[in-house]
Amino acid sequence: MMLFTLGHTWWQLAVAALFGVLITQAAFLCHDGAHRQVFKAGVRNEWFSRIIGNLVAGLSYGWWMRKHSKHHAHPNTIGKDEDIGTGALVFDVADVPGRTGIAGWITARQGWLFFPMLTLEGLNLHASAVKTVFGSAPVKHRVVEGVMVGIRLVGFPALVVWALGPALGLAFMAIELVVFGVYMGSCFAPGHKGMPMIPRDTSVDFLRRQVLTSRNVRGGRPMMWAMGGLNYQVEHHLFPSMPSVNLRRARPLVREYCAENDIVYTEATLFESYGIVIRFLNRVGMGHADPFACPFTAQYRS
Repeated sequence: MMLFTLGHTWWQLAVAALFGVLITQAAFLCHDGAHRQVFKAGVRNEWFSRIIGNLVAGLSYGWWMRKHSKHHAHPNTIGKDEDIGTGALVFDVADVPGRTGIAGWITARQGWLFFPMLTLEGLNLHASAVKTVFGSAPVKHRVVEGVMVGIRLVGFPALVVWALGPALGLAFMAIELVVFGVYMGSCFAPGHKGMPMIPRDTSVDFLRRQVLTSRNVRGGRPMMWAMGGLNYQVEHHLFPSMPSVNLRRARPLVREYCAENDIVYTEATLFESYGIVIRFLNRVGMGHADPFACPFTAQYRS
């Protein structure tokens, strides 16, 4: 409503920022539905996430399920977890020597550039959705996803430009896109980035594979709301179908069990997590980090 009631004023950019926050919160709901946390019936969760993800957030449900399922099965595992695959950022020091030119310059400073680069993450997520629904990879209900993604990524910007005019409308969309990308990246990065990485051929039992590669973010209920439950990353990876509102109740039980079995359980504040992520990326970018320097010794292997 504010998009139409405020009129042609630059205060609309504040509305754009609010849109970015609300769309990210919608993406969190999509994440919960994809993990079958919202409804009892799996098909309802699937369609809930497909509608919210494609039509509201502009994310392909099919792309998300393929990528996120691999991540949960093999978190921080080199060659298996696409979240640490080499792209704009490098997480495996073995890939650093191949980065030259502008890519090499960025890699050497990728820790400091991490948050500025997140301003483009929203665009990257939308591009991944388009490539998925209009690409050759198999996608369940491709036509439905394509229609919804088209409405979100073409229809919504067109409506904004029609309501506000070209200049203000484009500024509105730019702000919304930046807030969406930074918010999403800032919530997902603390969970695993800078945590131990599992070498390609190392087999680790489920419990240690999930706990040792995950980090919780302290902050209680306010942080849970702000991060959509992603602050309880350890519990989420152990119990991916548990509703995010209940993860805090599982936390003391998991902490106690890990302490009894001498398994490192990691927690940090949000800004401590960001510091760890930045330092880790800088070390990797300079070729100083050893991805095999992790606690996955023989005692942890299945």
